[in-house]
Parts: sequence; structure tokens; C-alpha cells
Amino acid sequence: MCYGKNMVFKQNGSVAGKNTDRQKGRAWIELNMDNLAHNVKEFRNILPKGCALMPAVKANAYGHGVRQIGQALAEIGIQDFCVASAGEAVELRNAGITGQILILGYTPPCQFEDLVHYHLTQTVVDLPYGRLLNDFGRPVLVHVGIDTGMRRLGERSEDMENIFKIWELGNLDIRGVYSHLSVPDGISREEIAFTRKQIAEFETVVSALHRNGIGGFQTHLQGSYGVLNYPELNRFDYARVGIALYGVLSLPGDRIGAEVTLKPVLSLKARVACVKQLHAKEPAGYGLSFTAKREMKIAVVSIGYADGIPRELSNKGYALIHGYRADIIGRVCMDQLLLDVSGIRDVSAGDEAVFIGKSGEQTISACEVAECAGTISNEILSRLGNRVERVLSV
Repeated sequence: MCYGKNMVFKQNGSVAGKNTDRQKGRAWIELNMDNLAHNVKEFRNILPKGCALMPAVKANAYGHGVRQIGQALAEIGIQDFCVASAGEAVELRNAGITGQILILGYTPPCQFEDLVHYHLTQTVVDLPYGRLLNDFGRPVLVHVGIDTGMRRLGERSEDMENIFKIWELGNLDIRGVYSHLSVPDGISREEIAFTRKQIAEFETVVSALHRNGIGGFQTHLQGSYGVLNYPELNRFDYARVGIALYGVLSLPGDRIGAEVTLKPVLSLKARVACVKQLHAKEPAGYGLSFTAKREMKIAVVSIGYADGIPRELSNKGYALIHGYRADIIGRVCMDQLLLDVSGIRDVSAGDEAVFIGKSGEQTISACEVAECAGTISNEILSRLGNRVERVLSV
């Protein structure tokens, strides 16, 4: 299915009509698929021909919408994807994705049937789990996880005896071997040394497997920051790009070594519900956390923490209206928040407030929102709520 600029995605992934202002509700996300295609091209330009993109579309494609992003990536030739759970993988299959879908996390035995039925690829998180998969009694596609220092999933890289035993399990159709880097964005001598140690340990495991006559598997180690900062990793078979594919870094000023220009795919916007006066010494919102020191004009905006605006932004975040900054005052509520629009002319009900994206000559990035909230952009984006409609920008 082709998606043009005149279409709008509904929450269930269907498409209808033109992207007109009437189709944007109380709060919405605009997706720029041209920017997504641009970012894919940028990564392909720095990856060698033998290293394929395996985009991470977990957590609803980092809040962008897994159906929309998955379908758009498939349209431009992406064949391999990775997710966190079997449920996410099944959603991708139901969206029409036919390529490899690797589940990076744990799948409980009650869902093993889904692995076979939907032709999904499961991570072997350790030898006991591999035996559990094997005992299911039917061939299962897998990649073997290797723990090179993250201390999460995977057999420890130094325990080659257990790693070899995984290959003895007859029902496991092993298609890949991978690990995960802890600090590929780090700039200190210690962080760089730790990353290079992880790389060396992974290569030692792969070499040991080959020396023992074990082959026929693909390798992958690098995510976004691994690709951008450690070009020697790009000789592996896959690059599991995540946050950077969406044109975003985790925090402003993160270390980037590669020469790439990335463009944000997502904007987050909401409607002004009404505008009213707030008199001097009057409180506003829950908990009396804000009291006006002067006469103010405030806008009530139809978005809140149930939509993904962090409550941490209460009394310190901001949005853009008509190209001007409007500070959040009072506590962010579940469904609404208040903006100080005292210095902005002609604000009225129905106007657009931008929380991530551009308004006039001003821009708010997901990185800036994350920094203000004391977290990373990965969390800000992945927590965007399902009731926020996803539409295509024009």
C-alpha cells in the first residue's frame, strides 16, 4: 500500500481522506515521512553494502506509530525489523510486514505458538531459555544473545561452553548472533575503552563459533550510537538503528562522530480549548502550585500527561503558539495544561500549540523537552499516548 501526503492515519493504522485541519483533533502527532526516508538514506550512505538496516520499531516505533512507520519503511525497501515483545511483532505482521521481525526481549512460553504461527524470530536470552524454546517441540527461528558487559539478556561472552550448547538444541533454527553496547554515546576514556572491550569480546565469540565449524548466522552489535560513533562496527550484517532513525538524539550535545544530517520525523501539537484572564494573586490548576503575580492571559490546552506530556514539566516546560514561547504554568493535568500567553497577540480557541516541532521561526526538539524533564528523548517519545492521533504532515 502506498501512502501519499494527502492521507491521514487513524489510530488503528487505517488511512482516510486528506490531511486537512478538520481531521486533527484535540491533540495530534504529525509524521513527516519525507524526513524518515531522508534519515534512512543518510544511514545507508554511511553503512557498507553488506550491512543492512534493522530498524528498532519497539515501543510503538518510539511513539511514532508502529503501523505507520513499519509500512513506510517497508515501502522504501527495509526488510528487517526488531521489536521488544511478541505482541509488538504480531502487530507488525498484522500491518502487512513480511520481512524478518526479531524480538529482542523475553517471550513467555504461553506465546511460543505466536512465534511459529507468525514466523517471528526470538532472542535466546540464555541457555535455560534456549532449552525451554527447544522443548516447545517445533522449529523456532532465533538469534542468540551474547552478554558482553550490559549484564541484561544473553549468555556471558566468556562462557563459551554454554554458548556451544545452544547450537546443540535441535529445534532452534539459529539465524543470528548479537550483543548490545552499554555506552556507545560516551566520550570519556573509560566509556570508549569499555565499548571497545565489548566489541572485542563479541568478535571473540563469533571467531570461536567459526573455528568450531559453526556458521550460517548473521551478526549485529550496533544501535544508533554504535553506527554513528564506531564505523568499524558497520562490517557486521545488521545495524539496529533506533532513536536516530527518527531524526532525534537522546540528549542535546550527544557525541556524534559520523557526518550525517538527520531530520526529525515527529511533531506534537494540541488545540487551545479556551483563553481566559488570571488575576493577580489568583492560583491556577491543581495543588495551588502556581499563583499569578500579575494580571495574566492564560490558554487552556487539550493535552496532558495521559497523552505523554511529562508531569515533570509543570511550572517549567513550554510550548509555542504563533511562533512565540508560552510557558507551562501550574501542574500538568491528565488531559489538559495551562500556558501563559500574556505576551502573545490574538490567541483564541482552536489555535495550535506546538510541544515538539516548529512554529514560525521557533523550534522545540524532543531533546529539549527531555532535558527539561530530566530524562532522554527516547522516553519522551515512547510514552506518547495512543489517543493522540497520528497524521501525515503536508
